[in-house]
Amino acid sequence: MRIAVLLRDRCKPKNCSHECIKFCPRVRAGDETIIKGDDEKPIISEELCVGCGICVHKCPFDAIKIIGLAEELDTDLIHQFGRNGFRIFRLPIPKKGKCIGILGPNGIGKTTAIKILSGQLTPNLGEIDQESTWDAIVDYYAATELQSHFKQIKQGTLSSVVKPQYVDKLPRVMNGKIRDLLKKSDTSDQFDDIVAQLGIEGILDKEISAGTISGGELQLMSIAAALLKDVDLYFFDEPSSYLDIHQRLKVARIIKKLSETKKVMVIEHDLAILDFLADSVHLMYGTEGGYGVVTHPRGVRHAINTYLSGYLSEENIRFGEKIEFFDHPPKKRQELSILISYGGLEKRFEEFSLTIGSGNIRKGETIGIVGPNAIGKTTFVKMLAGVSKPTEGEIETDLKVSYKPQYISPDFEGTIREFFERNAQLLFTSPFYQAELFEPFRLKYLLDKQINTLSGGELQRVAIANSLVQNVDMYLVDEPSAYLDSEQRMITSRAIRRIVEKTGKSAMIVDHDVYFIDMISDALVVFDGSPGKKGIAQGPYSLHEGMNRFLKNVDITFRRDEETHRPRVNKPDSYMDRNQRKDGEYYYSL
Repeated sequence: MRIAVLLRDRCKPKNCSHECIKFCPRVRAGDETIIKGDDEKPIISEELCVGCGICVHKCPFDAIKIIGLAEELDTDLIHQFGRNGFRIFRLPIPKKGKCIGILGPNGIGKTTAIKILSGQLTPNLGEIDQESTWDAIVDYYAATELQSHFKQIKQGTLSSVVKPQYVDKLPRVMNGKIRDLLKKSDTSDQFDDIVAQLGIEGILDKEISAGTISGGELQLMSIAAALLKDVDLYFFDEPSSYLDIHQRLKVARIIKKLSETKKVMVIEHDLAILDFLADSVHLMYGTEGGYGVVTHPRGVRHAINTYLSGYLSEENIRFGEKIEFFDHPPKKRQELSILISYGGLEKRFEEFSLTIGSGNIRKGETIGIVGPNAIGKTTFVKMLAGVSKPTEGEIETDLKVSYKPQYISPDFEGTIREFFERNAQLLFTSPFYQAELFEPFRLKYLLDKQINTLSGGELQRVAIANSLVQNVDMYLVDEPSAYLDSEQRMITSRAIRRIVEKTGKSAMIVDHDVYFIDMISDALVVFDGSPGKKGIAQGPYSLHEGMNRFLKNVDITFRRDEETHRPRVNKPDSYMDRNQRKDGEYYYSL
């Protein structure tokens, strides 16, 4: 089975000579394998295409994909977005009493699957020239688990709610106080309970559109709004973004409790939280913007290990690069020269104070920074960057620092190409940065996009690349994993480590994804205290000691998976959990 996909946002017929048509052997032989559409963009006949791939290689904008798929998928096509458009094959199956996870890269149809299952999108089964109806989809799923689901949608008796992915966009379309919004959403009469469980009493009187609400507060608000609905089916699209590890576990426990009596589906890229939260997982693989295939459900441990391996043995499909975790021996910090020393620092605000213990940052090492939200991590980073001055103590340094902020709001108008030409020329001229950043981050596909049209994940990749290419002594990167899928997070961690090691520079990384911190860090700075009131920073510690202190504060234990060596959250009061607590080993290392 062969499909032809045109990525319409990349295709620019006014800026090319229609090489796809001129060089196609079948067109030159007289067939109409590729013709011009009304908008001058090519229309490719999949029936006539022989799969030579010449159009793919000749297109100057990489806008064409000719993809060979297994013949078995021909009968599994659920929806197609127009001729030569994106296709999704199969659907995940919601089940009452279980939390079902969906795991896969960005851009392969996870959100599309949710729209179909929630009734927002009527699937056309690939019949792009006919009007799609729920009758056809009910007949298609005859005698399967999903038939009754779609019957309910057709009859209008299935109620559902979707927690959106990009919560930072909510202030653009909503206004009023958070309390009023949540009261309006409350159809379950659980307002006080949900507010207390999520710990959001302090933000109820904030104005949504005032610009003073953090990403974490917006996330908790949108989760609360979904939980307050009394519906049959709940969808949570990336509920962990902007939340710290305490909040992620709190939300995971609430969602897991909800799944005992309701149908719940979760899209999540934080593998530690997905492992803790889900009962079974549907993997999704495919090509970004081209197609997506939903696999059959499997147990959460097996699903995550399969995803990390990048290989589906039952379908004999290599769908991604293998992601490996190494129990890497710590660098001997004493052997690395000191880049900067600090100590006895204090930063006081009207309602918050931060105390920072003494520490050294050494050349060639990557330091992770962990702790709750509103505890002073970003303030610490800003002091090191020279953006903010300490109230007491001094950091005597003339270091050049590159700072990637937590919330990316580019004050630039124009294309990504123009942005890089002004700020990061080395991305185009240095073979080193081409290999380490430009290609792995797939930046060439973003160059002609306007910076204000990028998705959250695209903007994150641009911001990270821009910060890492600067000629500085130290990189300060705040929450680089936000909006990146699991594979992109691993690529980012590897890029940062390789650049730090090869250039002899230093990096400090603030993040809440334990997998990401585990892969990237040589040492840890641990924050503790009372969020919003007082923060205390200690370290850097070795990775093992730092994670042990951090996880003890969080009150969870981690073990390593025997097969992949990835960190896994122990179930509370399990045998491993009790043993590790008794030994004082909250962060278990093989």
